[in-house]
Amino acid sequence: MNTIEHKLGDMIFRYVFNDGTVGLEAVPADAPMESVQAYTPLSLVQVKLLGEEGYNGLFSRGLTMLNSLSSLGFVYDQQEKKQEVNKQTISTYLKNKQNICIEHRLTWREGDKAVTMQSIVHNRSNDAVTLELLSSFCIGGLTPYETGVAAGSLVLHRLGSRWSDEGRLISMPIEELQLEPSCTRVSANSYRYGQVGTMPVREFYPFITIEDVKRGVCWGAQIAWPGSWQMEAYRKDFGLTISGGLADRNYGHWMKRIAPGESLESPVAIVSVGVGDVNALSQRMTAMQYRMWEENRPPSEENAPPIFNEWCTSWGGVNADWVARLAKRVAGTGIKYFVLDAGWYDAAGDYNVNPARFPEGLEKTTEYIKSLGMIPGLWFEYEVCETGAKNYNRADDMLTLDGHTITEYNRHFWDMRKPEVREHLWKTVPEFAIKHGFSFIKFDYNGNIGIGCDGAESPGEGLRQHIEGVISFLKKIKATYPDLVIENCSSGGFRTEPCMMGLTTLAASSDAHELDNIPIVAANMHRAIAPVQSQVWATVRPFHSARRLFYVMTGGMLGRLCLSGDAERLDDDQWSIVEAGIKFYNKITPILMKGATHWYGSKGQSYRHPTGWQGILRMNEQEAYAVVHTFGGIVTGDIHIDLPEGSYEIIDTYMENPSAASMHENRLTITAESEFQGFAIHMRCMKKT
Repeated sequence: MNTIEHKLGDMIFRYVFNDGTVGLEAVPADAPMESVQAYTPLSLVQVKLLGEEGYNGLFSRGLTMLNSLSSLGFVYDQQEKKQEVNKQTISTYLKNKQNICIEHRLTWREGDKAVTMQSIVHNRSNDAVTLELLSSFCIGGLTPYETGVAAGSLVLHRLGSRWSDEGRLISMPIEELQLEPSCTRVSANSYRYGQVGTMPVREFYPFITIEDVKRGVCWGAQIAWPGSWQMEAYRKDFGLTISGGLADRNYGHWMKRIAPGESLESPVAIVSVGVGDVNALSQRMTAMQYRMWEENRPPSEENAPPIFNEWCTSWGGVNADWVARLAKRVAGTGIKYFVLDAGWYDAAGDYNVNPARFPEGLEKTTEYIKSLGMIPGLWFEYEVCETGAKNYNRADDMLTLDGHTITEYNRHFWDMRKPEVREHLWKTVPEFAIKHGFSFIKFDYNGNIGIGCDGAESPGEGLRQHIEGVISFLKKIKATYPDLVIENCSSGGFRTEPCMMGLTTLAASSDAHELDNIPIVAANMHRAIAPVQSQVWATVRPFHSARRLFYVMTGGMLGRLCLSGDAERLDDDQWSIVEAGIKFYNKITPILMKGATHWYGSKGQSYRHPTGWQGILRMNEQEAYAVVHTFGGIVTGDIHIDLPEGSYEIIDTYMENPSAASMHENRLTITAESEFQGFAIHMRCMKKT
């Protein structure tokens, strides 16, 4: 097989040509291939056209749409490399006999440790064509470091998600997923997972990593798409292939008709390969998200300031008097944003100010918050209407399926494909917020439309078009109000995927408002999004002991600290602990913003009743901070965290007993006294070896 290689930073992408088919492989530049795996490469773009039946793998139908005869029909046409300032784009063009063309676009920015990939279909034929599958990426030949079955080498990593239990790392050897080739190597073996609907992180994150545990190399990808998506690991012979993109017809009820002269772009995929484990590989991808945040952040985000959100205070009963007391309490502590959550309106979907709760309107409240040196924020769930709203009955403007208005738990869903809907929401949401003095908007989303909606060739295509309307609405907000801070929330973290993170400033990582698992979920998020964008609740109560307050506040330091709860009801001793925590957080934000995360500890499987302990080390070239939590069970005595080789000193600590932490050379020791303790330690690197 002929090949073309491109070295992009510390990665090598290798285009493999086999009888017209172009496959794509990837290896770290400092871990080149030592052998050539005996396998037949799949096309770097996986596509299925309606009417072109058949697959190049036995038993494929109903199991997978990869390796279809449609994909095999697209052969290599040409490749172009475009060099721009700090950017390279490699476009590989494929074409079939009907003159339908596909561009596979790989883009790398200088300094990034990942690339983006995207597939664009151009119908240059004289007839319409209907797609049933279109991938964003497809990487094959895994593992390139062994020939044959490579038993015991490959592990597939996913990030699972449930409400308030987001980001669980699920790792399984490919043998347990039955991804070994059959005895004759003619049948298709596939493991596919994903999410259907408009909550892209409800069950899994759009994330996949394959780790060669013998060679210490990982390949991984994320899909930047807040609609239905899928990831797939496929194996017919000795080479494993991973692919992902829009959920296909089998999985996501998706078909798309493309008329002559029309085109369709797939969602963008973030793809990387590197030496190290899944933790290292995931941060190669989230570093790209951080770079995008840094380039587009509002000015108020310069130092990643902490937030106060009153949701865990009022639980939807917010009013002007309550806000005034809370704002006065947190003013001057280093809190930058003060957010009014749900409940300030008459009905969700109409968003008229509730006169009983804000008798003098919202302007007086925002003026008072600003007078205390903070930026006021306001909550909306703009994509839905709840029962009781006048707009709830605007049936012609709501999404339907099979002619029936889609309803989930008292919500109807605006049809974001319609310009008149977007225009109505523009006046109701961003213009309203700006007019009333808010510079921070929290966008929540607590429903899921399911497989899709009417109004297109398929329910899945209706969903895709609806999501494009949501994206275009958010892009317009960012372009019109570049200084506006936007929070991405969906029952906590159900929209924490790269596309929505790029359109917003930060995100609620979870609704684990007061649960013991908050530190675990917050640490999990470091694999999925940039930690500086991951908002973590720190809910304080007057019945909290000093030990519990340290536990809660240190949990918030694993991402963007978000204080909530009964701040105005804490006594002076309790409040001094909270204030010290905010001060400590503001010292470590440079490391939170740009650093590398390392995981330590031994914890149990349960998130409802966590046991054991967890240590998270975040460090840059000069400094580091560690956050350690003990959970249930017998956790007493010394906990050791070995930092990278060198010599370090403790700058500051935030813990119940400051003498509980000590440092010798590169070993941090913490003496735990009980379960459910929290410790934070700020360190400086004195000497590296």
